Parts: sequence; structure tokens; C-alpha cells
Amino acid sequence: MTDMSEAPAAVRRDRRDNKDIAASPNFDLLAGVSLRVSVEVGSTSMTLAELLALGEGSVVELDRAATDLLDIYANGTLIAKGEIVSVDGRYGIQVAEVVAPDRGFAGLERRG
Repeated sequence: MTDMSEAPAAVRRDRRDNKDIAASPNFDLLAGVSLRVSVEVGSTSMTLAELLALGEGSVVELDRAATDLLDIYANGTLIAKGEIVSVDGRYGIQVAEVVAPDRGFAGLERRG
């Protein structure tokens, strides 16, 4: 999904006071803003020498178990966790949990 025009229509609710966010005039101003959504499978640290030694067939071990949920980021900010699914022969991600909105941005991991 590359832009919001492909996203399924949904009514979003503010969990704090249970009113429709879509009804808010502020939401209308931001509804068309595009965000870069990415999914992180895992990460690792390696030296430059290890990186240069990689070749076809090399395996890079990541810091996450194969059964762990993947991190979903919007513009570098963690927003949810999910699992990989297949959608018409392409990768997709099914959201399993959304980062609690009442926490705000405090404590969220931000990628650089």
C-alpha cells in the first residue's frame, strides 16, 4: 500500500473519549497527508569487515525470534506490531496490536 487512497475505509475512534476522530475538523486537515509506513523484521550490529565479507548465500542473524511480532513504523515512529501475511502473492502485515495512544509519544522507540 503506497498511499491512503488504497487503505480500506474505517471509522477511527479516539479511545480517550470514544468520539469519532473523523468528525473532528482537525482530522479533515490531516486525512490526506501521506506517511511512510515501514516494517522492521529485526536488526543486528556488525563491523565493516563483517559487512564487506557478506556474499551470496550469507546469513545475517537478527535480534528477533521468528515467532515475535514485527514492528510497524509511521515516519520512523513505532505505531503498532503485526505479523507477515500473504496478499495476492505479495507480502502484507496484519496488525496484531496498536501502540497505546494514551501513552502519547513518551517512551516510544524512534528510529533514526
